[in-house]
Amino acid sequence: MGIITDNLDLWSSTLLGTLVLFFAGGLLALVLGTIVGAMRVSPIPVARAVGTFYVNTIRNTPLTLVFFAFAFALPPLLGLRLTGDVSLTLAICALGIYTATYVAETIRSGINTVPVGQAEAARALGLTFGQVMTLVVLPQAFRSVIPPMMSVFIALLKNTTVAAGFSVVNLGSVRSYLSERGENQFVAILWVMVVFVVLVLLLSWLQRTFENRWKVAR
Repeated sequence: MGIITDNLDLWSSTLLGTLVLFFAGGLLALVLGTIVGAMRVSPIPVARAVGTFYVNTIRNTPLTLVFFAFAFALPPLLGLRLTGDVSLTLAICALGIYTATYVAETIRSGINTVPVGQAEAARALGLTFGQVMTLVVLPQAFRSVIPPMMSVFIALLKNTTVAAGFSVVNLGSVRSYLSERGENQFVAILWVMVVFVVLVLLLSWLQRTFENRWKVAR
């Protein structure tokens, strides 16, 4: 435990960095993924084409290359200097945009579980496509995709460590910092694993809680 108690400042800052990346990237992915998922089932051909192109392009690109684009290609175009806050913001955008493709496909699969007759009945009442999605389809779709959606966010949590290679402070970078302080790197890696296991168990508990609550609500 000495490696933690003697370096609480480092562990707290890296854990905070991981949580910021996870929650901010997750929020961006959820919002963007919901929009793209709706576009994928839109009756408008252009919207479907844009959604399909976005998902197929980003999802089939390695996350590391997405980070390279945001860290080295985008800043010169925007005239940005890579300070700590800018690097963190770009890392959040990279994680959110990448994870949004998986969120979109998960939501699309949930939309496909909603009986077509419900959407047709809503349209017969005069509701627009947007109203049908937000009032009828998406609330039911979100219920059916809780387990796969949580798997997406667990993957996002683990993907936050990629940001360590781009000078963003998080649990993925704690090993190198502890090495500079003379700590055992192998022990540091083991403790990072323990922290991630605890965080994943918390997400799994949250998944079961949502499933049980919404199961009763039905």
